[in-house]
Amino acid sequence: MELNDLLRVAGIGLVIGFLHIFFEQTGKKEFSFFLFFIAYIYITAEMLRFLKIFFMEIAEFFQWLSMAA
Repeated sequence: MELNDLLRVAGIGLVIGFLHIFFEQTGKKEFSFFLFFIAYIYITAEMLRFLKIFFMEIAEFFQWLSMAA
């Protein structure tokens, strides 16, 4: 996982947040809901990718640990 990945997710989160507030203020609550739903799916996919990387790193650590013993 790199800093670029985290900054990309944070940037998209900020844009989604601003658009959500904009649509709520203009009275387009259905757009706001769909925007939130799409953002939720995107963030879930990114978190699954981050978890995959995390568990691969943990598995590599345990393999290194078993070779060192």
